Amino acid sequence: MKKALIVEDVAETSQWLREVTLKAFPGCDVYQTKNVREALFSVKGNDFDLALVDLGLPDGTGTDVVSAIAKRNTDTVIVVATIMGDDASVVAALSSGAHGYLLKDSPPDVFERQLKQLDQGIPALSPSIARRLLDHFATTVLPSEPEANLTPRERDVLGLIGRGLRNADAAKALGLTESTVASHIKSIYAKLGISSRAEAALQAARLGLTS
Repeated sequence: MKKALIVEDVAETSQWLREVTLKAFPGCDVYQTKNVREALFSVKGNDFDLALVDLGLPDGTGTDVVSAIAKRNTDTVIVVATIMGDDASVVAALSSGAHGYLLKDSPPDVFERQLKQLDQGIPALSPSIARRLLDHFATTVLPSEPEANLTPRERDVLGLIGRGLRNADAAKALGLTESTVASHIKSIYAKLGISSRAEAALQAARLGLTS
């Protein structure tokens, strides 16, 4: 990660996130913003590798920032960093395009380790959030074997994005254009009834496509 954006209105917390980010990614160029307006302005002029976004901001919600980044640059890894661990907040963030969800009350070493694992293609999910998502899939009734409808190429794409590869990297690995990969991902989401990369990673792992 060479360039990171932090969206956090509490100065002390923003500084803590900056320090943890620099420990996880030494030499990273870190931009700090404190509200939706500043974040959206920064997003317009920069391509970030990583964005850490709080949900409760003074002039709006962090999901607006997540959506804006996801629409502008699909290669940005977007991780929500918040104290809000309720189901509604998790679903809203992941549906808006977040790739991970970390609770700020996690121990600093755990938070840092979660960030470092992004480079290994491991989604940044606090343990309690990961358990909640797994419980959701365990209790949600899905159409009969929807994965059976995936084409071989879609399974290839799901396996790669499940390991955390960005669209551009997946396209390069498969010899496809980035727009073709994006089209496959849209089809995969529709067939599996999912709406985020975190869900895609869980489905890919369930299907044994990430080993």
